[in-house]
Amino acid sequence: MPRPNRIQEIFLRFGVGLEPMPYVAAAQVFPMRVNNYVLENLIDWSRVPNDPIFQLVFPQPEMLSEMHLKLLLDELKKPDTSRVDLRKIAEMIRCTLNAHPAGQKDENVPRMNGHPVPGLQHKYRETILFFPMEGQFCHSYCTYCFRWAQFTSVGSEQQFKSKSRVSLVEYLEKHPFVTDVLFTGGDPMVMSSSILRGYIEPLLKDTRARMLATVRIGSKSLAYWPYRYTTDPDAKDILDLFTEIVASGKHLAFQAHFSHPRELQTPAVQEAIRLINMTGAQIRCQAPLIRHVNNAAETWREMWALQTRLGIIPYYMFVERDTGPRDYFAVPLAEAYDIFSDAYKALPGTARTVRGPSMSASPGKVSVVGIERIGGERVFVLKFFQGRNPEWTKRVFFAAFNPNAVWLDELKPAFGQEKWFFEDAYREIASQARVGASGQLSFGV
Repeated sequence: MPRPNRIQEIFLRFGVGLEPMPYVAAAQVFPMRVNNYVLENLIDWSRVPNDPIFQLVFPQPEMLSEMHLKLLLDELKKPDTSRVDLRKIAEMIRCTLNAHPAGQKDENVPRMNGHPVPGLQHKYRETILFFPMEGQFCHSYCTYCFRWAQFTSVGSEQQFKSKSRVSLVEYLEKHPFVTDVLFTGGDPMVMSSSILRGYIEPLLKDTRARMLATVRIGSKSLAYWPYRYTTDPDAKDILDLFTEIVASGKHLAFQAHFSHPRELQTPAVQEAIRLINMTGAQIRCQAPLIRHVNNAAETWREMWALQTRLGIIPYYMFVERDTGPRDYFAVPLAEAYDIFSDAYKALPGTARTVRGPSMSASPGKVSVVGIERIGGERVFVLKFFQGRNPEWTKRVFFAAFNPNAVWLDELKPAFGQEKWFFEDAYREIASQARVGASGQLSFGV
């Protein structure tokens, strides 16, 4: 039988009284990676399986349908099973899980000189996403991750990745309205300081990137491996690079992912935060609302208040995307709005920088900003925080109230309207995606 991702060994080490094989089965489908920092400092093993961090990093059997779980368990029981046989079953299950939501592969990939630009996404006018080839994994994996497919078929077309510094600078030269580059993955902070520097230095020194104002780094490393900034061999080099970015006149936005207050409470993470703040970088925090992990207003209030005390800016509460085991984690939009509002009202003004609950849907980031009764009809009040067409952000719009809806495609326009105000324009943008990134098409490029 294939080695079961060390789950049996971990359960024995921490005295977990659970049958490990259902977890082994779930880990055949969903990527699993966990390190000693998470195991020893973040999980409360006395609360397993209900501990939120355990739910966050260990694929749960309930993330699979009963049929799929049984199929995997039966295969695992066979004395002659092989990795190939298990992979076939896992891939069959993955095909049912919407690997690339919100048009990532067919609507967000830009073209330059008539060809797709590898490892780049461009959805919103001012911001491009860059996926460095060496950053295609994380220190630990989140079970809710909407990019889970990138970690299950390494080297396949599932991955976004690039090792080209030249194409990134050339793209910025040809699209001068782009002011922000977001390094993402995976996690760019798994890369060595020298490799990360190789990607960032051209953005600071090449005149073709002179319009760039902000370098963003999207990372879960502070939560899962804060030693990256304190005791890793090149920790000082990383901090020096951050200082150089700020000294060059660019803004460095460190987009941290904290899903639960516990991730912010260890001495190691608080020291790492202090050191990053000293470089002049600005840490912003975002996370999705996740059932079984943080679906309580008090959890978010505590997390946002602690972030503010540590010198971090609360940024976004996201709605769990329509991918992977979404049904296990999803929270209805009405409940999400109540959780956000109850947490928000208990914050001081300095912490009220956060926005949400926001859906990163195909047309853009759509937030529920209210639930009202208008003309006798109960409605969701919605607003674009970002749109494929920036003009869409100027107005609010209304959806018929649906207490069970968890995503935009489950909502219908209110007041008898047949379609959304943006619907025709979005369809036109999507239909033209083959000639360039949808994020460009609305700007006459």
